[in-house]
Amino acid sequence: MDKIDSVGIQRSQLNMMQEMQRMSAMSGAEILPAANVGSASQTQGVAFSQVFNGAINHVDGMQHKASEMQTAIDMGTSDNLMETMVESQKAGIAFSAMMEVRNKLTHALDQVMNISL
Repeated sequence: MDKIDSVGIQRSQLNMMQEMQRMSAMSGAEILPAANVGSASQTQGVAFSQVFNGAINHVDGMQHKASEMQTAIDMGTSDNLMETMVESQKAGIAFSAMMEVRNKLTHALDQVMNISL
């Protein structure tokens, strides 16, 4: 079995994060939160790009925290292996979920673009 290059994985995750940030910047359309859909008196909307950027930044923060904890374990400045592993798994799951959302949005956009009028 091939060894997994952690630096290569981090680079690919960074590239994916940058790609998603570019995609979210391109989407400037505003959407209304579910609570505000029925009320016409409230005109404040939430931009999809803001929501997506918030999610990307949250996942990025989780990955940085896990990376810092792993570095502390490697350097011997921390012995909290259990919490480090949990944070690493949380960051991995959050990244995977974000990738699934990106893939679903890309697929939906492809379907919309293929609709014949």
